[in-house]
Amino acid sequence: MDKNIHQKLYGLDHLRALAIVFVFLFHYFILSGGQPEWLPGFAKFGWTGVDLFFVLSGFLISSQLFVQIKQRKTISFKQFFLKRFFRIVPIFLVTVGFYFFFPFFREKESLPPLWRFLTFTQNLGLNLKDFGTFSHAWSLCVEEHFYLFLPLILIFLQFTKLIKKSYWLLIVLFLFGFVIRIYSYNQLYLPKIDDGNSWLFWYKYIYYPTYSRLDGLLVGVSIAGIYQFLPTFWNRIAKYGNLFIVLSLVVLTGAYFLCYDQMTFNASIFGFPLIAIGYGFMVVGAVSPTSFLYKWNSKTTTFIATLSYATYLTHKGVIHITHQLLADFKIDNNLMLLICMTTCISFAYLLHLTIEKPFMKLRNRILETK
Repeated sequence: MDKNIHQKLYGLDHLRALAIVFVFLFHYFILSGGQPEWLPGFAKFGWTGVDLFFVLSGFLISSQLFVQIKQRKTISFKQFFLKRFFRIVPIFLVTVGFYFFFPFFREKESLPPLWRFLTFTQNLGLNLKDFGTFSHAWSLCVEEHFYLFLPLILIFLQFTKLIKKSYWLLIVLFLFGFVIRIYSYNQLYLPKIDDGNSWLFWYKYIYYPTYSRLDGLLVGVSIAGIYQFLPTFWNRIAKYGNLFIVLSLVVLTGAYFLCYDQMTFNASIFGFPLIAIGYGFMVVGAVSPTSFLYKWNSKTTTFIATLSYATYLTHKGVIHITHQLLADFKIDNNLMLLICMTTCISFAYLLHLTIEKPFMKLRNRILETK
């Protein structure tokens, strides 16, 4: 792998680190009852860290497939599936095992049925009140659906020689997101607005379903398409890497105020695409050679990025256990936050060494024999 590719990955590592820190702080202030006092105002927007992960996944995964298309190679669904399986599934199944076999790991009372996790359908019709434990696996379901359908769609487009027209599919899917959210808001959520638990229906019908949350993935795929297939245009815009990062912050600031109350009509319909576009600009900046993110090689953010998946899967359970074990010691809230950060990173690192790395080595051996 050449030096330039390494530098591009450094920029994306910073964004992975930002995404997992955002998600961690958002869930921490919920699990800690809003403590420390300064945290809620700062972490309220942390739920969008998942959207940043979506944009990153859309960019990285589609870029890998687009390279094969550029080289006029037929996409191998089998090879793609093996790569994703060994990267995603082993540590996910270990985490599912923690939740089902060790009740003290659960941050809430009850789990959805096991088959929901094993089929990656937990995000569809999720009852957050009664089955809210390990609810953050919803985003993994969205990504798995993406990993299933993206290569199949691209293989179809290769077979029918419609690759050059595929941008229309992106546009249609992006518009579909608006349509389905308008329908879900007006027909499924609003009739429940006077219910004491109306927020449950907002999450169930608008926040969690894959068909409502395609915006980040589509933005990532769009950036990858420009990056791989329109090099002249890409080189022109890549000269303004830092400007794109500034623009992303402006857009995300607007999204912060738009989504301050997530369950309004405007936030529900326009919030997700605005956030996706904001993070999309950030990704463009991160892979532009002129930006500081592209040039900045940080071992710290690379380390955090490497552990981001393991941390994402397990951080709620580890925070819960840490709070339970230290409940009698009257620890300062700020210190408790630091302790929980340490325990989450340490647990993720342990899983990285014992689960992720061995299975990645196994994956490489299997692929080398094919």
